[in-house]
Amino acid sequence: MTGPVVVVVGVVVALLLLVGLGYNALVRRRNRVDSTGSDVDVLLRRRHDLVPNLVSTVSGYASHEAAALRAVAEARSAAIAASGPAAIGQAETQLASGVRSLFAVAEAYPDLKASAAYVRLQEQLEETENGLEHARQFYNDSVFGYNNAVQTLPKNLVAMVFGFRARQFFQADGGDRATPAVRV
Repeated sequence: MTGPVVVVVGVVVALLLLVGLGYNALVRRRNRVDSTGSDVDVLLRRRHDLVPNLVSTVSGYASHEAAALRAVAEARSAAIAASGPAAIGQAETQLASGVRSLFAVAEAYPDLKASAAYVRLQEQLEETENGLEHARQFYNDSVFGYNNAVQTLPKNLVAMVFGFRARQFFQADGGDRATPAVRV
């Protein structure tokens, strides 16, 4: 082989190696986003499973609070049907608001607040909400890293060729950003 041929082959091999490394890095980041999104989904399903139990427990003590109970059931159905981080975020905000309203209803019923089943559900929902907060943050951090890789040189060239697209963040709905009213 002559000198120029060796140089050309070396450059081609180096470019292929860089493309391969860039592709593998993007795949790892995409898989991290998918994995963290799955973690959020597991916690959302747990919340969805707990909400009917909460509604049932509250309805046993506060059956005349039908509007609040119905609103939570409808919000749960909408949250289950939602797809994509933006729609899921909005639907889950409505569900969380409904669950908070059920907890407010429960404040008026001392027997309900003393019920072991209610207290256990409240604790499980609180654990789930805390887990969701952390899982969403981890998901958004993963999306941030992935989107940076997809949108900056030189990996954006590899991303264009192989069809990697930016992902959506989970974002708080307007109601989640508002300062809650505290009654003393």
